[in-house]
Amino acid sequence: MYWRVGFAWTRSCVVDLGQNQSFSSGLLGSDETLSFYGYIIAYPLQDYGGIMSALGSDSWWRKTLYLTGGALLAAAAYLLHELLAIRKEEELDSKDAIILHQFSRPKTGAPSLSPFCLKMETYLRMVDLPYQNYFDGKLSPQGKMPWIEYNQEQVCGSEFIIDFLEERLGVSLNKSLTPQEKAVSRAITKMVEEHFYWTIAYCQWVDNLEETQKMLSVSGPLSDLLKWILSHLTGGIVKREMYGHGIGRFSKEEVYALMEKDMRTLATLLGDKKYLMGSKLSTVDAAVFGHLAPAMWTLPGTRPEQLIKGELINLAMYCERIRRRFWPEWFVDLEDFCYTDSTDGSDSPSKLPDLGLYSGTDTFHDCTHTHTSHTHTPQDPPSPDSDPTGHSLYDSDMDTECSEMDQLKC
Repeated sequence: MYWRVGFAWTRSCVVDLGQNQSFSSGLLGSDETLSFYGYIIAYPLQDYGGIMSALGSDSWWRKTLYLTGGALLAAAAYLLHELLAIRKEEELDSKDAIILHQFSRPKTGAPSLSPFCLKMETYLRMVDLPYQNYFDGKLSPQGKMPWIEYNQEQVCGSEFIIDFLEERLGVSLNKSLTPQEKAVSRAITKMVEEHFYWTIAYCQWVDNLEETQKMLSVSGPLSDLLKWILSHLTGGIVKREMYGHGIGRFSKEEVYALMEKDMRTLATLLGDKKYLMGSKLSTVDAAVFGHLAPAMWTLPGTRPEQLIKGELINLAMYCERIRRRFWPEWFVDLEDFCYTDSTDGSDSPSKLPDLGLYSGTDTFHDCTHTHTSHTHTPQDPPSPDSDPTGHSLYDSDMDTECSEMDQLKC
């Protein structure tokens, strides 16, 4: 009698490895194909055509098949054990873990082309909560990105996600703010997310679509075509939503005029302070940083880059402080801080203060970081070198505010 090996998910479903068949696990009412688990079974085969009998009872073919079958059976058992172990490990890792769904990393520039995705991931780093990135492109049930999963719960919308994390995990960046400061913080957030966002989106996906298209992370033989399709689809969506919002009904010059007003307002509110609400971080800083980052690092040669790296240099210093403190793996070249105005015929970059850029060879530790010596010799700085607390505006605070991170979960 001869045997064939198979896998079983349920007692009524047998997967025959000897045949090329497609199947679905059908577990827990889901159509999703899952990893192998269950037990190994065998059932007798019929000798079709009497081929095996012709080999004889003492044939070496028979012994070879026995040995091969045993080896396959052992290999299948080992593979099944490993798959079960991996699945169990994944289930353990996902417990009490924050799963952050967001768009894929672009090839260059900021970690995300979406201000809201960058805001959410920066916030998680600010409150020092561990999380796992899922770049699967799966939108939330509301059709939005980003969104999180936490112990089988789904939360969509950056504001609702922050409220959920504060309530569930007891973290908060706004504990030290007065009621008036919290009101101002919310007003700034809404200005940035409901007004300034659309002007930056216009600059990214309408006025500078070709440059943004180059940053998309798409691989494969048809990557260029896919980038073109994806970028133009996104550009069409942005224009349609801008028109519905109302800001898209204005001319290009008017949209940029609104953008400039918002940026100047942020620069005035920030002033000489390290962060928008003072010397300590608050939730509004994650939102403002996420929306200013495109102007800093993904829109070369545009009006917002000209403003933030030129006249509104305090915003550039603000973005750099947050980047160095919470994104040490995000390397920025010194040339990224130099804006060359091609309209005046001069090739010399604008004068900028030495910001002490993060080096790719540095080792980053939250509370044990040792600063390397930097020579700060700013030329004609647009603002004082320290805020009212006496802290340098040029350093990244990694030492001075470690105690602040420890208080977030109290």
